Amino acid sequence: MISRGRSVRSGSAHANAVPSVSRRPSAAASGVRPELHVVQQPASKRASMTDGLTRLVVWTRARSTSLFHIVAAAVFLAATLFGALVLRTQMVQNSFEAATVQSNINTLSQDVEEDQAKLDALESSLPSKAEEMGMTLQQGTLSIDLNGYKPDGKDAQ
Repeated sequence: MISRGRSVRSGSAHANAVPSVSRRPSAAASGVRPELHVVQQPASKRASMTDGLTRLVVWTRARSTSLFHIVAAAVFLAATLFGALVLRTQMVQNSFEAATVQSNINTLSQDVEEDQAKLDALESSLPSKAEEMGMTLQQGTLSIDLNGYKPDGKDAQ
């Protein structure tokens, strides 16, 4: 790092010398010690709050901006912060619900795929099971004409 101290190029030895006289007055020379006093804390918090409010009112009177404008701006900022907090909370809640719904959709999709695989396996084994039971494939089509149907006497009642 570059030092910003005395320069070697200086031609005068006295230009860079430290003065022999200190800038602080010495205690021995003056003989008088500075006077100290105790700073009092306000008696109650209410008193300090009223003092702060009084200082705010005095400060606003010294400015061209009225107290109403400052209070309105503070209320607006507080309402904006509260609105942002509520909006963020709602967005997090919606995100959580969307993640839950997506998880349920994935689970149901897996269940559907498993059931579809079982159905495909059953459909592929259907012809062999039908042959084991002695069933044969139908030869041609079969149709029933109900226009000429007459019920028996037993079935009419």
